[in-house]
Amino acid sequence: MRVALAQIASTRDIEANLKTCQKLAEDAAEQGAGWVIFPECAPFLGPDRDKLPIAEPLDGPQIQTFRKMARELGVYLTVGSFAETSPDPGRTFNTQVHLSPAGDIAAVYRKIHLFDAKVDGDLTLMESQSVMGGRELVLTDVALGEDQARVGLTICYDLRFPEIYRELALRGAEMLTVPSAFTLPTGRAHWHTLLRARAIENQCFVLAPNQWGHHYGSRASFGNSVIYDPWGDCLGCLEEGNGVVVADLNLERQREIRTSMPVLTHQRLGLSAPDAHEV
Repeated sequence: MRVALAQIASTRDIEANLKTCQKLAEDAAEQGAGWVIFPECAPFLGPDRDKLPIAEPLDGPQIQTFRKMARELGVYLTVGSFAETSPDPGRTFNTQVHLSPAGDIAAVYRKIHLFDAKVDGDLTLMESQSVMGGRELVLTDVALGEDQARVGLTICYDLRFPEIYRELALRGAEMLTVPSAFTLPTGRAHWHTLLRARAIENQCFVLAPNQWGHHYGSRASFGNSVIYDPWGDCLGCLEEGNGVVVADLNLERQREIRTSMPVLTHQRLGLSAPDAHEV
């Protein structure tokens, strides 16, 4: 199964961001990828106060653009996240949308863990002030040729909560998406360590497209979009710049790892996680 991660430095210019996403998706498809995954906030990355005016429902122009992209290229396409309107007039959802090659919405995941932290120096991010947290874990499927895989969807800050990933794995996930906008300081300190740990402990492929470069003010992202296999080996990484990371995922190798070291069948402690929603 050949997949691609798209790396972009999104700004407040939605039209320019979508044009870049189109180019990256085309590049990935030309390299034979049947599934393209974009990072968190791919259509728009700006200050919290700017999210509400550009928020849209699932049938709004932003997702319609990605649906057309998936349909024309004939690929699965995962919008890492966009600002979706919510029942709270003062907050949006941070929503990941998984699209089929026909351009249909196959799964929707709303970010559960919201990033409220002082990152570095004068940069303080309070996501909960502008975003409403989701409550459901979401699993979906990708089928390319003879390969079919169960996929667990997560976003960025979720990465620091390993119980979500174990719950997804116990419910059948073989791949985990982690589209992100990890900042420079947190990325340098923890990005690869956390992703590799989630891959190893759950014996899953971890697919983590990240934003890179400067966005606005002092906000900048770490880049290093990366794919880890179930043994923790890196299958490809793009440190900086707009571009795609393309890799072939060997599902048979994953089965061998899970058979020889059946960690998931040895789980003894129960988990207390949000309700799972399977699509």
